[in-house]
Amino acid sequence: MTNSAPNTNELIDLSHRIFDGLVTYKGLPAPIMCDYLSREKSKEIYGNDYQVQIGKIEMVSNTGTYLDSPFHFDENGADLAALSLELLANLPAVLVDVKDQIKIDVDTFTGVDVAGKAVLVYTNWSQHWDSEQYFENHAYLTEQAAQWLVANGAKLVGIDSHNIDDTRGKLRPVHKHLLGNDVLIVEHMTNLARLPKNGFRFFAVPPKITGVGTFPVRAFAQVVVP
Repeated sequence: MTNSAPNTNELIDLSHRIFDGLVTYKGLPAPIMCDYLSREKSKEIYGNDYQVQIGKIEMVSNTGTYLDSPFHFDENGADLAALSLELLANLPAVLVDVKDQIKIDVDTFTGVDVAGKAVLVYTNWSQHWDSEQYFENHAYLTEQAAQWLVANGAKLVGIDSHNIDDTRGKLRPVHKHLLGNDVLIVEHMTNLARLPKNGFRFFAVPPKITGVGTFPVRAFAQVVVP
């Protein structure tokens, strides 16, 4: 009898890099990153043989690849600290490939099993990241699509676009329906083209912060490779 090789887990990074001056959402300030304690200055404390760096970051919570909790749209909703790890880590997930589509309607999801899963929407809009084009005429979900995802039991919805809603107006019905029904959102994702359609797990864990509704995450997928 021969033993088959064991399955291994491939980890796929789905997050953008955050750097000084990055504009994630037009109109919001870019992060400012600098040394609070530089390595050179640390010599005055620790001597020449032991140097450290302590960084200082000033930024809005909607920076980079970030997660929206219900508190983002409802003062009585769960904030980051109130979210259970079961909602943020090791979620069964499915990829919905709508590459190069702009308006993503309910028919896109019909027949897809989303119950209890993270639903990641691959639009390929992340190709425009860190450019002026990223902010204009971006891919988005319709209100009807959001209602369908809620009705069919999705736990989290992620997208590799500037916003899960159409930002040409003031209304945000997708945020309203998803977050209002405790369905989390991850926006500004990337690298979704590397994922299979199903059979992977999703992780997007923010810090445990009270009174904040959004924050950057290191989103990634765990894919079983035979």
